[in-house]
Amino acid sequence: MIPYPHIDPVIVQIGPLAIRWYGLMYLLGFGAGWWLGRRRAREPGSGWSTEQIDDLVFYGALGVILGGRIGYILFYDFASWLDDPLLLLRIWEGGMSFHGGLLGVLVALWLYGRKLGRGFFAITDFVAPVVPPGLGAGRIGNFINGELWGKETDMPWGFVVDGVGRHPSMLYEALLEGLVLFVILWLYSARRPPRMAVSGAFALGYGVFRFAVEFVRVPDQHLGDAGYLAFGWLTMGQVLSAPLILVGILLLALAYGRREPAAA
Repeated sequence: MIPYPHIDPVIVQIGPLAIRWYGLMYLLGFGAGWWLGRRRAREPGSGWSTEQIDDLVFYGALGVILGGRIGYILFYDFASWLDDPLLLLRIWEGGMSFHGGLLGVLVALWLYGRKLGRGFFAITDFVAPVVPPGLGAGRIGNFINGELWGKETDMPWGFVVDGVGRHPSMLYEALLEGLVLFVILWLYSARRPPRMAVSGAFALGYGVFRFAVEFVRVPDQHLGDAGYLAFGWLTMGQVLSAPLILVGILLLALAYGRREPAAA
């Protein structure tokens, strides 16, 4: 098994200013999405300008940060927030929810779509393939912070944490939600499937991957009943991911039932 290296979460600190790996991962994620979006915007018939991609990333970043933090507090740490309301602002301490971030991004994209006069799914279909690299970067940030470990294991790829071998669940998510989902969506979207299909594939793919990894991830103990919320085995991550799976299936069914052409 592999000893966990205990990486310092702070890259460099100058007085009260600290640059952290977790924040850098978010910047890398936004940068990757911006680069991929501009690359796809340059393709013939994309219907997007590089300037619009710049604005799109700005709106998306606001949605991720605000929605991710608020979602984490509401879904995972509401009791602590009641005791310490300023906890909401201390993003550098970690604690971001994908599902909250997703809701924040959807609201931000809806607002940007109204500004551009574009349909909601025309925007989400374009955005979905460039999101996974940011998800993967965020999970690597979790690994550096030494958080969100998996359950005990004796597998050779497990990491020894405080003398106990554990599944590196955050690295599983980085691989599945970051790399594998990116490859699937990038290649699938290049085929110009009907509108809503790429959005549906993202929801279904992420939901399935997250739901599966939750089986080896340590549930959030502070949520009560050893972290399980339903049937004695469903975690908060699974409870929040199940609707995504259903929405993904529904969107794909509607997309191929209506076969509305993809937005130019």
